[in-house]
Amino acid sequence: MKATQKTIRLGTHGEQYGNWMPVSMLSLMGGLLALAAALAALCFAAFHWNVLGVLFTLAALALAVALCWFAWMRRQFAFGSGGIMEQVHQTVLSHLDFDGKGQILDVGCGSGALSIRAALVWPQARVLGIDAWPPAYNYSQRMCEKNAESEGVAVRCRFQRGDANKLDFPDGRFDAVVSNYVYHNITGADRQALLLETLRVLKKGGVFALNDEMKPRLYGDMEAFAQKLRDMGYEDVRLIDTATEAFGSCRRAAMMMLGASRMLVGRK
Repeated sequence: MKATQKTIRLGTHGEQYGNWMPVSMLSLMGGLLALAAALAALCFAAFHWNVLGVLFTLAALALAVALCWFAWMRRQFAFGSGGIMEQVHQTVLSHLDFDGKGQILDVGCGSGALSIRAALVWPQARVLGIDAWPPAYNYSQRMCEKNAESEGVAVRCRFQRGDANKLDFPDGRFDAVVSNYVYHNITGADRQALLLETLRVLKKGGVFALNDEMKPRLYGDMEAFAQKLRDMGYEDVRLIDTATEAFGSCRRAAMMMLGASRMLVGRK
């Protein structure tokens, strides 16, 4: 059965779930803005290079707008503020037709938020979150473990390092698999191959909900891929427009650079 949408609020005990708009990006934009402004001032005051001064001024204005936009996105994503990250996680689990028994794999668990929510929604389930934890987002295995401990699910929710290109599990290991905004970040990968690798470790009869920014240039024809899964014997395979469902509209999702959000769901 689908997860009941009871009110679960993460991060109320001081947990750190991070943000999809990392501080490092804001810092980079702020640094570039300061540099452009300084160069503009130098061109006008010291060298009287008016043309270059105008160009650097325009660059500084563009960077200021980008910085405000990124700061707005960070606020929208944040737990306890705009809450978009939490809304997306709720949407993913609401479409996982899981009976609550067995083991769930979360591919690309980040700070552990989706894994922990799954453990709270299904109290009898065991959850394993895997991630490569690249430095860009400041996530780590220890962060995930501390969050799980604080939320009271550490016994049933574990984390380990893993690679979505080649999962270190045998075929048919898990009863359910989930993933959220992971595969599009894996540079140079065949995204449909990544989906098949994730589905490889799902048991026969197991369920999946795999959400991502499924731009055609990254994923190819996902309608054809969904049909391929049906031809392979998968059941109830659907593509869900999570841009509309989780963000309220495709336009709002696009403003957060996630306008092509879609989720592949079904049963093996």
